[in-house]
Amino acid sequence: MVSRKTIRKWFFIWDFEKEEVWLNEMALNGWALESVGLCSYHFIKCEPGEYSVRLEMHPYDEAYIQFMQDTGAEYVGRMAMWVYFRKKTADGPFDLFSDIDSRIAHLDKIGKVLSAIGGANLLIGIANTFGPARLGWVNLLCATLLMYALGRIHGKKEALEKERLLHE
Repeated sequence: MVSRKTIRKWFFIWDFEKEEVWLNEMALNGWALESVGLCSYHFIKCEPGEYSVRLEMHPYDEAYIQFMQDTGAEYVGRMAMWVYFRKKTADGPFDLFSDIDSRIAHLDKIGKVLSAIGGANLLIGIANTFGPARLGWVNLLCATLLMYALGRIHGKKEALEKERLLHE
């Protein structure tokens, strides 16, 4: 009988690295990520340390998924704009980003999405503040949280840029 379990857990967008660490700790404990849902992770029993898990913000792209599968990675699933892959550790190291510049580009991509959604919430919040329902505070609260997330992502990007300067 195959053993499965589901864990409901929340990660903020700026904690995607912590999410990846947690998923890899689960794999080290013998639980391979099988699928993802809204704040839910579905695992299947495996040999401890059998898999490495990586995640990335990436738009839906069949060619990219096929490319990753051609490298030996398994497509686990996606949640919103985040895509999840796993790969057997016996197949060697597994990383989605080859260097600091590709990590910075990933953070830029996240920043652009946060800016667009945060800006839209700000505009909607201001417009709704003067409307009959006066529910603009909800959008303004969302905009504030998204701008905070943008600041956290920007901080990570600045740290990588400093690291890049040290290696040049």
